[in-house]
Amino acid sequence: MATFLSEREIARLFERTGARPFWSRLVDYLARDFARWAAFDKSPRFASHSPGGVIELMPTSDGETFAFKYVNGHPGNTRLGLQTVVAFGALADVRTGYPFLLSEMTIATALRTAATSVLAARRLARPESRTMALIGLGAQAEFQADAFRRVLGVDRLRVFDVDPGAHEKFERNMASREVTITHCESAREAACGADIVTTITADKKRATILDETMIAPGTHINAVGGDCPGKTELSRALLLRSDIFVEYAPQTRLEGEIQQLDPAHPVAELHDVLSGRRPGRVSADAVTVFDSVGFAVEDFSVLRLLYDLAQETGVGTDIALTASPADPKNLFALLRAGPATADAPESEAFDFSN
Repeated sequence: MATFLSEREIARLFERTGARPFWSRLVDYLARDFARWAAFDKSPRFASHSPGGVIELMPTSDGETFAFKYVNGHPGNTRLGLQTVVAFGALADVRTGYPFLLSEMTIATALRTAATSVLAARRLARPESRTMALIGLGAQAEFQADAFRRVLGVDRLRVFDVDPGAHEKFERNMASREVTITHCESAREAACGADIVTTITADKKRATILDETMIAPGTHINAVGGDCPGKTELSRALLLRSDIFVEYAPQTRLEGEIQQLDPAHPVAELHDVLSGRRPGRVSADAVTVFDSVGFAVEDFSVLRLLYDLAQETGVGTDIALTASPADPKNLFALLRAGPATADAPESEAFDFSN
């Protein structure tokens, strides 16, 4: 049997744990997995691109547990009344190959993305940072705002989106989160006076959401929206004046903001910063960029946490995800025995006589 976690069950885990403890624990799980970076299998994710979007598979293993995520990115889905991103993921025991967790990961991806942003900002933003600009108020915006509030004390938000409805949705969702929200008329206005600027827009195109004239010395930029080839949010000139940090350089050079730069342009990987092998912020006036495209180790971390919380709380549903014949060498017997249960008479079993 495997544990299945639906979106409702993940919400119950978040509620039972409490927002602040949940975010803190997830950041800790991420930090511990980044600290043992060398233990993981690593490769750029497999991506199947189409005119409307992309479908990706993101696998990794630490030698004991295997994890994967299926995720899409289809910006035009909102016009169809669908989400831009949906995902699910799994954990399996490397020793046997048996999966033991299957989980919804649309919510979990937003959780781990926000927690990874916080983990990076803890080393890259100035310690006194309390004001964040949020440019793009789509599905992940509240997760970013809540994580930064709970873990780093960021309680002043300067927000902008081209959709007025997104502003209303964001303010409604953040009403009880003890933050001050300033609605801005442009990305430039939102970035003005912000210690941290988070860009998290959805359009799958090369865009300049931020340029070098909009960013003051000392700002930390949390660039989350650029996550596939041909999609960017920062100007090349802004990147060239910044210290750039990434999750896994071979993947980010394909999909992140740095796809605009020469392949030899220096960047630092986050795990090296967290371990002390590379410096993070080097001065109060430095402009830092966390070019975040998401990586499989982060999915591994959030799935691990969700599984542990499910075991601790009893939340989750046991499902027969794989076949379980009484005789492991007689899989075919299930075709005859399967339908003949208490709910299905023997006559409904498969008849191969024809």
